[in-house]
Amino acid sequence: MKGVRGLSALILTKDEEDNIGRAIKSLQGLAEEVIVLDSGSKDRTVEIAKSMGAKVFFREWQGYPAQLNYGVELCSGEWVLVVDADEEVSERLKESIKEVLSKPEYEVYKVCRRTYYLGGFLRHAWYPEWRVRLFKKGRVTFQGELHETAVYSSKAGKTKGDLYHYSYKNLKDQYRKTLKYAEEMAHIMHRSGKRFRAYHLLFNPFWHFLKVYLFQLGFLDGLRGFLVASSAFIYTFLKYKFLLELELSERKEKLW
Repeated sequence: MKGVRGLSALILTKDEEDNIGRAIKSLQGLAEEVIVLDSGSKDRTVEIAKSMGAKVFFREWQGYPAQLNYGVELCSGEWVLVVDADEEVSERLKESIKEVLSKPEYEVYKVCRRTYYLGGFLRHAWYPEWRVRLFKKGRVTFQGELHETAVYSSKAGKTKGDLYHYSYKNLKDQYRKTLKYAEEMAHIMHRSGKRFRAYHLLFNPFWHFLKVYLFQLGFLDGLRGFLVASSAFIYTFLKYKFLLELELSERKEKLW
């Protein structure tokens, strides 16, 4: 796979047959190699990835940060570009990456992600979303549980252009994931010792709605912006409801 010399692209997958082809195609002419680390796909993900020239490896799911760290070690290039299976490198971002790697000023770069939501790209809500995705191998490690945090010591530069994110197939898919993430986050908070307080349920959801809709100018995205802000409200509300449920269950067990 021809591309920038010394650049490897890493994609984590599981049952991504609807997305993987688009992701790999957007890397053609950019990455010298594409590494796909699959965690047990039952669909055609692996078949499609191999047919498009990617090197496919398998590892049982150990959590997103752990999978990323393992996948980075599989990359042979001096530089690594991390792309999710439901993402696509825009032409402007592709050119920007080529430019910065022709004469890199930093060892770590942030990429701006733009989300496609209900038929169009968001201009304000969930945007700009800067994430560390391009780095010299060995300069970044990932930590965290539900969401990854990039750990690095040097200053990070920024690329130009967007990494397109096709986050949800439809509203049903969105709220299925919202429910899952809210429950997982409640367990993480519970394990860390965070305790439920009534004001969390009463005020925090409204704050997250306002943060997206007003402070992030989500209202300029019209109805899409309102729906994104509403989903932030629902996620926060559910997260604290699940935390309360865990505490009530714990108290009941102690009583017995």
